[in-house]
Amino acid sequence: MKSYRVFIGLGSNVGQREKFLNKAVAELKNVRDTKVVWASSVYETDPVGKTDQPKFLNAAVEIETQLQPNELYEEVKAIETRLGRTKTERWGPREIDIDILVYDGLVFQDEEVTVPHPEMERRKFVLVPLKEIAPDLVHPISGMTMEELVAECKDVGRVVQSYHKIIL
Repeated sequence: MKSYRVFIGLGSNVGQREKFLNKAVAELKNVRDTKVVWASSVYETDPVGKTDQPKFLNAAVEIETQLQPNELYEEVKAIETRLGRTKTERWGPREIDIDILVYDGLVFQDEEVTVPHPEMERRKFVLVPLKEIAPDLVHPISGMTMEELVAECKDVGRVVQSYHKIIL
């Protein structure tokens, strides 16, 4: 069965943010036919969209999986639920956010999942951690590397490497 190289974005700005990120990675390790390969540093970032909320911790994770995009999407949504994510307002505070960013060069969209993630090119809090672990990764639509996307991103939000760590 084919194995896919997939990049996941993680974010948290409620409660013990570092603990939520690490629990998400631990849960990803338990997803069937999936292996966690690498994780970026953790970055503290300004919120986007709704700015009157706590700062986020963000990271990127590389996985290898045999799951199809919809199957992986269902798994990450189940992880969010198990970790206590509650639905609030759009761009509001959250215990954990897990997004599929790039799925082995696939361009795919249905009613639940879109890959590559449609907002990633405009968000430094996604691009900076992703560039750290995969600077030469090519965005399947723009054809630009993560390094190039970071250089051209107009997002002025603060993205600062933190002392927090992802435990692999």
